[in-house]
Amino acid sequence: MRVVVLHNFVPPDAPAEDRDTLVQVEAVAEALARLGHEPITLSCTLDLTGIYDELPRLRPDVIFSLVESLVGADSLVYLPAAVLDVLRIPYCGCRTESLFLTTHKTLAKERMRRFGLPTPAWLESAGDLPLAVSHGPSAWILKGVWDQGSRGLDDDAVLPNVEPAEVRSQLAERATRSGRLCFAEQFIEGREFNLGLLAGPNGPESLPPAEIDFSAFPPEKPRIVGYRAKWEDDSFESRNTPRRFDFSPSDAPLLQRLRDLARQCWAVFRLRGWARVDFRVDAEGEPWILEINGNPCISPDAGFAAAMQRASISYDQGIQRIVEDALK
Repeated sequence: MRVVVLHNFVPPDAPAEDRDTLVQVEAVAEALARLGHEPITLSCTLDLTGIYDELPRLRPDVIFSLVESLVGADSLVYLPAAVLDVLRIPYCGCRTESLFLTTHKTLAKERMRRFGLPTPAWLESAGDLPLAVSHGPSAWILKGVWDQGSRGLDDDAVLPNVEPAEVRSQLAERATRSGRLCFAEQFIEGREFNLGLLAGPNGPESLPPAEIDFSAFPPEKPRIVGYRAKWEDDSFESRNTPRRFDFSPSDAPLLQRLRDLARQCWAVFRLRGWARVDFRVDAEGEPWILEINGNPCISPDAGFAAAMQRASISYDQGIQRIVEDALK
């Protein structure tokens, strides 16, 4: 089959999280070639007439979309998928509406709450009232509504033991400073997990859950996977947030609960191809869904590929399953 690997244009001076897109493009194209397909790479910009005109000429059987942003804006990630819908070309991964809902973090949280999925309480603006939060001080974390890949997330984003009025003040200041929509989420002290989902012949398969090991962090340092942990390889945070897949038998009920919740997310958000769900688990052992990533990084050295390997699914097998899911 002829498979167009579609990705966002990445300028030479792009930050690390955007340059990683090109690593994914190369890896996926090489896997497709090994599988006997004909891969063609194509970049897109905010001028979407380029792919609207070019794709019919290329006559692909399917598109493998690795678009993660446009002009550096994560909020525009769903636009190329909308063009593919108009062209009626099959494409791998989530559809337009699923990309929009999962990328917009507070809309995703609203949908999770509507379907009974546990997600931490949040504030979006000065007029909001926090949901399911006890009165008095508590810990919060400030995030960008659209930001992916821990963009803008650092230790200063965590507000320990503060009153809601202070949260609102810090939220307004961060939104002004960053120039982006922000929200505050109740910070769940505890363990952090992520769980990948991969399309299969009988529906989504839950990949082995991975836990982030924060044991090397000093007591005063927030246990978060921030920007430095993800994108600055020589940083303390990157060197000291390894993932682990080995657990004690006592964790079995919790791991099963994570699998069940992840599969519910797949159904509620109508996910396709591959996805990842991020969790925090509180001191009582209760899991909370932080976010759903409808197009997680699929570089060979990233967490999703590591989870596939742990499940005895080769990289090429995973890519083939994603392609087959798009053609159903």
